[in-house]
Amino acid sequence: MNIYQEDINLKTEARINYINITDKVKSIIKKSNVKNGLVLVQTSHTTCSVLFEEYVHDKDFNGDEYLQVDLNHILDKLVPRELSENTNYRYPGPKHVAFLQELAKKNPNYPADPGTILNGDAHIRGSLFGGNQTFAIKDSQMLTGSVGYIYFVDWDQNRPRNRVCHVLVMGE
Repeated sequence: MNIYQEDINLKTEARINYINITDKVKSIIKKSNVKNGLVLVQTSHTTCSVLFEEYVHDKDFNGDEYLQVDLNHILDKLVPRELSENTNYRYPGPKHVAFLQELAKKNPNYPADPGTILNGDAHIRGSLFGGNQTFAIKDSQMLTGSVGYIYFVDWDQNRPRNRVCHVLVMGE
């Protein structure tokens, strides 16, 4: 059995981002030389997801595909934005704020501004959709059908970020 791993580095904006990574995953599969097996596409970010969805040709003025816009509208009703500490969200809580402020002293990826961690909505959305997808590979092709695409989604709208999507290919 062969195992090949590669990361996809992504930059996201201070808004919900749906990034089509299908071609990048296909390229990684090709590099792996795996003919039959599996590919795991995973994020380690708790406010992100990996979605498998149909590619939609129509886009709004922001460049978002209509299906993604529809999903955002539904989610805004189910999981509204956490815009201040005076919402119905209990997250992040004083102990977690203190933890993240200490973490910010050691790691520049965690800013000390407490406003940037008012993202309980992004954590809930990430939990609902999950952080990974697995696809079968047959005859060196990922079995996603003719309209299935892979999207890396960053639900966190508080600041731009550098994100990483992990891809693991295994098989023969």
